[in-house]
Amino acid sequence: LDTPGGLSSAMDEIIQDILQSPVPVIVYVAPEGARAASAGVFITYAAHIAAMAPATNIGSASPVLIGQDGQAAQPDDTMQRKIVNDAVAKIRSLAERRGRNADWAEQAVREAVNISAEQAVAQNVVDLVAPSLPALLDAVDGRTVTTSAGQVTLRTRDAEVVPIQMTLIERFFQVLSDPNVAYILLSLGMLGLFFELANPGSILPGVLGGILLLLGLYALGTLDVNWAGVLLMGFAFLLFLIDLYVPTQGVLTIGGIVSFALGSLLLLQSPASPAFQLSRAVVVAVTATIAGGFLLLVYLVARAHARRPQTGKEALLGAGAVVRRTLDPEGMVFVEGELWSARSLAGTIPDGRTVRVVGVEGLVLLVEPASEEEPAVRVRRLAGDVRRWRPLGALFRRG
Repeated sequence: LDTPGGLSSAMDEIIQDILQSPVPVIVYVAPEGARAASAGVFITYAAHIAAMAPATNIGSASPVLIGQDGQAAQPDDTMQRKIVNDAVAKIRSLAERRGRNADWAEQAVREAVNISAEQAVAQNVVDLVAPSLPALLDAVDGRTVTTSAGQVTLRTRDAEVVPIQMTLIERFFQVLSDPNVAYILLSLGMLGLFFELANPGSILPGVLGGILLLLGLYALGTLDVNWAGVLLMGFAFLLFLIDLYVPTQGVLTIGGIVSFALGSLLLLQSPASPAFQLSRAVVVAVTATIAGGFLLLVYLVARAHARRPQTGKEALLGAGAVVRRTLDPEGMVFVEGELWSARSLAGTIPDGRTVRVVGVEGLVLLVEPASEEEPAVRVRRLAGDVRRWRPLGALFRRG
């Protein structure tokens, strides 16, 4: 056993299994440096034989009430007395059942006292100290204990030790019970659904997102979760989705990042037990990754919207052109390496003048005189280059 404690519901199940077991149960607080704190004290007291490795400790069994939001609650005096007295009665009954020190057990609950392995043996809290599992089995050989099936004499010297490993399913659910894994699954699930909604018909992101989201919610169901945090995280992805369709210059994305970060911080923060807390490093890493990804997405979308079209008639809007046949008001202009029919919106424009395309009607360009000299010079230079290389183009056409 090596535990900082846990939920009383799980502790009660373990204690009941030990008390009802027809097979003797030894609780061994090990390896060196391990501890039996909080619920671990109750489990140790329930064992038929309690042992500890050197350099281990036991104690601090004061109950802590955890609220529905996963935070350590502050009950009123009456409720606190009820909780403490219930815990005292439970551990004293276990001590009396196993013939152990009931007074120290009560102190561990009321005052959160803690003692070392050697002190625990001296005060009749545990039965012995053993440096290893083989040494423990040798030391308890021949002892008689009382189980639910009656008295049993231990024959453990040179006994074969068969570790009972978790099955694949048990390992899977153990991984799911990790708050950090639950948080990552929840985030990936929401991300998958976001991509499905942003690109309807993709199918794969939606399927994977749905599976991961359900696994994340299942994992959170085994923990004391603050559901306001889940809602804030979901609201963040809703803001991300809206920002793809509503031009807000990234304002909604910034709001989504803030919402996601707040939801992550609120999701699982229980000061009562570090085992129920999210790692700040994981929260920062996931939030930073999602924030960076969506900011990049907003930048790419904004750049795509601002970029001038490269093909089709729309690509000609704003382009400079050179008049090849006087516009009166219709004529011909040379633009982007091609001759186009054009109509002037500003009266007659003579041959050789630089104009700017302001519209397209079918196959006719609508133009007006260029207002800046620099673009005009650039267009004339381009037109001269085209005329200079026209014979070479004709040669390639003949070939």
